[in-house]
Amino acid sequence: MTEHETEAGPATTADDPTGGVLVRIRTAQHELTGALRKVAEQVLADPAGAARSTIVELAERSGTSPATITRFCRALGFDGYAALRVAIATASGRAAASNGWTVDIGREIAPEDPLDLVLGNILAAGVASLQDTAALIDITAVASAADAISRAGRVDVYGIGGSALVGAELQSGLHRIGIPIWAWREVHDGLTSAALLGEGDVAIAVSHSGSTVETIEMLAEASSHGALTIAVTSYLAAPITDVADIVLTTCTQARSFRADVLAARHSQLLVLDLLYVAVAQRTFRRTNTFFASTSRAVAAHRTDRPLNGDPPTPRDPVQDNS
Repeated sequence: MTEHETEAGPATTADDPTGGVLVRIRTAQHELTGALRKVAEQVLADPAGAARSTIVELAERSGTSPATITRFCRALGFDGYAALRVAIATASGRAAASNGWTVDIGREIAPEDPLDLVLGNILAAGVASLQDTAALIDITAVASAADAISRAGRVDVYGIGGSALVGAELQSGLHRIGIPIWAWREVHDGLTSAALLGEGDVAIAVSHSGSTVETIEMLAEASSHGALTIAVTSYLAAPITDVADIVLTTCTQARSFRADVLAARHSQLLVLDLLYVAVAQRTFRRTNTFFASTSRAVAAHRTDRPLNGDPPTPRDPVQDNS
């Protein structure tokens, strides 16, 4: 390996050599550099062609060498090119047999594209991101995080920019079911709160890149005081994972006019929604009680719009939990 190349560990093992391999390549390509990244880009650009290629042919198409292809295989957790080739063939075959909306998934949005085409492109990218995230998420890690949150004396959520908005969604949901949780988007307030955490508390950091300095600082401060730390990020080798006890991964399908952080939002919400439901399952009786109480508290402010001129009637506070 040269000084311009880095290997990223696989997000999952190679035990499932089906559709997961393309997910792993998409996830890893941003962490690869030099020749290894060229191989990833070539495989993703033409998976079917890669599956038909010999190791020499793939090396030529990607402008690399057979030795680089071998390193690429190992970076993904495969013993050799033959195993990777079978996995890519299986994955590309499944993609070809899927619905038509996936066909144009790699196409960038052009300024002159009609909005109906743009809509289809965004939809395809969003669905692919959610599917990739679901394929990669470590369910055991989510369960461990939910266990800790359901027992925690205090929970902090940290995030900057768009990640702060996603973190606020989690804070809102968990607060409603009785979890003592605070969300912080400003580093001084976040550091102050993190310094008050201790054993039995939980700190959650949301960062697509995993390299936002302020978010890392807040999570590290919480860790230094004994809190369990959780990172939600798209990059397994990101700096924030060094200070996280549990890492929950997301995937993105970035597009023109949409920065990675925007493309990551739906995947982040999927992971955090799963975490929220897992906590609610563990606090089922309390959750139901709090839902009923909070619904009653705001019932007087919710009305059905009358269709026949009659006075509006209040909604059922137990049924309406929005």
